[in-house]
Amino acid sequence: MAGSSLGRLDGGQVGSAAGAADRLRALCSEAFAHHQAQRLPQAIERYVEILSLKPDFPDIYNNLGNALTALGNPEAALAAFKLAIELKPDSHDAYYNCAVTLSAMGRLDEAEAKYRQAVAVNPKFAAAYNNLGLLLKERGRLAGAEWAFRRAIRLAPMQVRYYDNLLAVKPFVAGDAHFTALEALAANPAALPAADQVSLHFALGKAYENIDRPDSAFAHFLSGNRFKRSQIDYDEAATLGFMERMREVMSCEFIETRQGGGHPSPVPVFIIGMPRSGTTLIEQILASHPQVFGAGELHLFNEATGAIRSALPDARPFPEMMSAMSAEHFRTLGALYLDAIARRAPGAMRVTDKMTLNFLLAGLIHLALPDATIIHAVRDAADTCVSNFVTHFTDGHAHSYDLAELGRYYRHYRVLMAHWRDALPEGRIMDVCYEDLVADLEGVARRIIAHCGLAWDARCLDFHRTARPIRTASAVQVRKPIYADSVGRWRKYQAFLGPLFAEVEPFTA
Repeated sequence: MAGSSLGRLDGGQVGSAAGAADRLRALCSEAFAHHQAQRLPQAIERYVEILSLKPDFPDIYNNLGNALTALGNPEAALAAFKLAIELKPDSHDAYYNCAVTLSAMGRLDEAEAKYRQAVAVNPKFAAAYNNLGLLLKERGRLAGAEWAFRRAIRLAPMQVRYYDNLLAVKPFVAGDAHFTALEALAANPAALPAADQVSLHFALGKAYENIDRPDSAFAHFLSGNRFKRSQIDYDEAATLGFMERMREVMSCEFIETRQGGGHPSPVPVFIIGMPRSGTTLIEQILASHPQVFGAGELHLFNEATGAIRSALPDARPFPEMMSAMSAEHFRTLGALYLDAIARRAPGAMRVTDKMTLNFLLAGLIHLALPDATIIHAVRDAADTCVSNFVTHFTDGHAHSYDLAELGRYYRHYRVLMAHWRDALPEGRIMDVCYEDLVADLEGVARRIIAHCGLAWDARCLDFHRTARPIRTASAVQVRKPIYADSVGRWRKYQAFLGPLFAEVEPFTA
């Protein structure tokens, strides 16, 4: 978290008595060392001890809030940030950290207010302007997001990710001053940190694609992906092996003999598939229905599965542990998930969960929640993979930064989805083809709504007008009416896609 007071200690803050001052300095040094080494419980213990000796220490409250946030205790973190602000009303760091925590909790009005307070007390706080822009983009307020990103760039012109964020809401044109600045940065990339070099290449790839220079664009996408791949640890064998184990454990016979249990609730709607395959568009259409709450990408089903794992301490690791699950375990799993989504959307008839990776768990979802809706977003294989490859994801998706690895992942995903279609009852999973959806919005949207057991509502056709937070890479695209510009996008890059096609050729037209 950016707003940290680590390593900063004002001698006047700790009192004039030499013994007390020395003791507090020693505790602060220990706390900072623990925090920097990510020994967060120990850091928190020291921060609490410091505050017991000196309760009017705003920087320590700020650091305590950071540590609590990192440990997954946002409410306690907010209390610490509030005390930091009360003691030091011009603490832009505390306002900023409070905003980051509120945003992660989905309390967006409060988060926006805190970002605005951060830049009010420090008008040169570029990171706060950038995060304000991200929040406004998430909320569909694109003009405000553009203003915030431009302000961030003006204050910190070497921060490449700010240009990348601006590009998402306002494509550059030839001769654009920001485009020129990116090209100047690219002339001496070694002057940038490695992470910024990744952002630089992805940003330039988008910029050159916008002005229809695909060769230059893909050269930068290749460089950005190569840099990114060198910075992450991706265990391909384990990732692909997990998909194979899911098929082996959850065989057709396994699912057939365990059906009939689970929690009989029709509330959940799981939207699964590869990223960049139309899942956000499907969810936005559904969320435009007055009886549907669009919850976005949730980790709740995976977390509920972890709770069941804790109840089976002697079982083998997941997915083999499912062999030890009884009918009651499957029902409890469903109930845990339902309780979690009910807290997010009490009273909603349907709640969407567009965690794409739930395609791995479609069989388990069926057994735990037999009346839940499962919608599988399907898009042209080449377009899906290219769209993944040219996207700089903020987190995860380690398989997407090498064309061959991406192709092998896609191939295993398709094989697993074919298995679910064979193993689950006919019609259990609805495939929604992206190309069909953009060609016949109303026809496909009506089938989606009917599949969810709801009456048709014409507001689903005006999905781009629906005001709700969207945190995916498609946040800007689904604010527009339906368009088909992305269909066949891969063709402009065909000459570069040999390693990909070597892996996905069976799934291409």
